Amino acid sequence: MPGTTLTDSIWTSPHYKIRKKILAIANQYWIEDGQGRTLGFTKQKLLRLREDIRIYADEGMTRELFWVHQEQVLDAWGTFAVVDTAANVCVGKIRRNVMSGLLADEYYLLDPYGQQIGRVYEETGRGLVRKYLPFGGLVTERVVVELYGQPVTEIKQQFKVIGDEWDVDCSRLPPQFDRRVLLAGIIMMGMVERERDRN
Repeated sequence: MPGTTLTDSIWTSPHYKIRKKILAIANQYWIEDGQGRTLGFTKQKLLRLREDIRIYADEGMTRELFWVHQEQVLDAWGTFAVVDTAANVCVGKIRRNVMSGLLADEYYLLDPYGQQIGRVYEETGRGLVRKYLPFGGLVTERVVVELYGQPVTEIKQQFKVIGDEWDVDCSRLPPQFDRRVLLAGIIMMGMVERERDRN
């Protein structure tokens, strides 16, 4: 991976949890390890021409770890670069499927050069129920992660009356795959797709 080293990094954990807290002003997200320790924190911006998401070490937002930004304002479906802040190096990209949000959520995982290496997609049946049936929002989301054509893990949403929580099992991900790309994709799905579902 150009310019990055994942050895002894917090981004090599076999398990992560992403928690979303819904506030009146802006949604907030925490990335935690398997022991519940905070690894990252981000707050959704309200007024924006394109997505620009900064992930910090904690709620104090004094140390930025990595960031996600939409490459082109006029790119209707969105290609998002995931950038290591300290090295100022792109570690991968995410692209939204043009049909995402209609039937089920789906994002493509790309390498730093824009070549597709995998995808993150919601099971279609659950997606239809969640989006179109009465009280469908109470159905938990189940997302499959695929790399190089092979399913490698599932992301499971835990039932919460308020907010969202996702368990991310990374134990079967290839060690060379930067987990920040996957974590950024989950946060993007939480921010972008949920916002569209409400509109």
